[in-house]
Amino acid sequence: MKISKANAPHYIWGDQCDGWHLVQQPELSVIHERMPPHTAEVRHYHEQARQLFFVLTGTAELEVDGELHTLGPQEGCEVPPGVPHQMKNVSSGDVEFLVVSHPQTRGDRVEAPPLTEPKRD
Repeated sequence: MKISKANAPHYIWGDQCDGWHLVQQPELSVIHERMPPHTAEVRHYHEQARQLFFVLTGTAELEVDGELHTLGPQEGCEVPPGVPHQMKNVSSGDVEFLVVSHPQTRGDRVEAPPLTEPKRD
């Protein structure tokens, strides 16, 4: 079946952020997400899921275990299980990205304490 943002199951998360489930299987999840300017995910980790964040458009900041990575178009970062992370859009434009998770993250998320001062890459 052909999948796109037009026909994928859609949901809203956080502060007006969008997600479209492109693949939604127990062993694999692929989500196309959009974050408006100045929004952020809650810092968290996954006990089992390994994730890849891959930016399609815009610029995002991904904090991974205290290290801050600036990701532009066609750049990504892998997050192993058990590692705290937080995706942010600190820019003045939207950022769109893919989140690939193996296995899926349903019921696997644990909130992590906020980080005071991340290191820049």
